[in-house]
Amino acid sequence: MLSGPTEFVFRVFTTVPEFQVLLFLLFLLFYLMIVCGNTAIIWVVCTHSVLRTPIYFFLSNLSFVEICYTTVVVPLMLSNIFGAQKPIPLAGCGAQMFFFLTLGGADCFLLAIMAYDRYVMLGGAVGLTLFLSLQLTALIFTLPFCGHRQEINHFLCDVPPILRLACAAIRVHQAVLYVVSILVLTVPFLLICISYVFITCAILSIRSAEGRRQAFSTCSSHLTAVLLQYGCCALAYLRPQSSSSADEDRQFALVYTFITPLLNPLIYTLRNKDVKGALEKTIN
Repeated sequence: MLSGPTEFVFRVFTTVPEFQVLLFLLFLLFYLMIVCGNTAIIWVVCTHSVLRTPIYFFLSNLSFVEICYTTVVVPLMLSNIFGAQKPIPLAGCGAQMFFFLTLGGADCFLLAIMAYDRYVMLGGAVGLTLFLSLQLTALIFTLPFCGHRQEINHFLCDVPPILRLACAAIRVHQAVLYVVSILVLTVPFLLICISYVFITCAILSIRSAEGRRQAFSTCSSHLTAVLLQYGCCALAYLRPQSSSSADEDRQFALVYTFITPLLNPLIYTLRNKDVKGALEKTIN
C-alpha cells in the first residue's frame, strides 16, 4: 500500500468551453448575490438601533455564517471550472472540510436557535460544532489514500466523496459520520418542528382570517428554507453509502451551497417590514 497522497483534484463539471463560461458566470452571480444580500442585512442590523433585538442579532449572525460558508467553497470552485485540474494539498483539503463542516453545522444550529431566541444556546452550539467538526475531520484524514493524486468527484472536500477514496475499511468512520450528522441535523430539525407546533397553535388563535393567512404565508416560507437545508444535508450525509452516488451528492451540495444561503436573507429579513423600512431609509 502506498503512502497517502500529497494532493487532490476536483472532477470538472464539463469540458465544453461554452458551458464552462456559462457555469462560471452563473455561480459567480449567485455568489455575489449571497455576499451582497447577507452583507446588507448585517450592515442594516448594526446601524439601526430599532433592529437591535435578539431575533435580529441571530439573523445577522446567520447572514455572517452564510457569507463565510459559501466563501469557503465558491472561490476555489470557480478557479477549477476553467483549464486543467488544479491540485489542492492534503492539508488544504482538510482545512476546507473543517471550515465547511463547522460553518454548515453552525448554520443548522442557528436555524434552530432562532426558533427559541436563546443566547445561551448560541455559545453551546458554536462550541459543539467546532468540537464535532475538528474530531470528524481529524478522523477522516487519518485514513490512507492510495496513489499520489486522487480525483474527488465533487467541487469541495466534503466527507462522503473523501471517504470513497480511502483504501481502508471505513465502517467506523461512516458510523461516526452518522452520529455527528444526527446531532447536527436531526436534533435541530426536531427542535424547529416542536417550535412550529406552538407557532401553528398561536396562529390558529388569531381571530382575523387575513392575519392567519399572512402568518401562515410567512411560516410556509420559513419552513421551505428549513426543509431545503436539512433535507438536502440529510440526503447527503445520512444515506447509506451503498445507496448513494457521488453525482447525487454533488447535486445536493449545490442546493445547500447556493440556494439556501441565497434564500435565507430573502425569507428571514428582506420580507420583514422593519428591515425593509431600514433599508429604504438607508438607500434614500
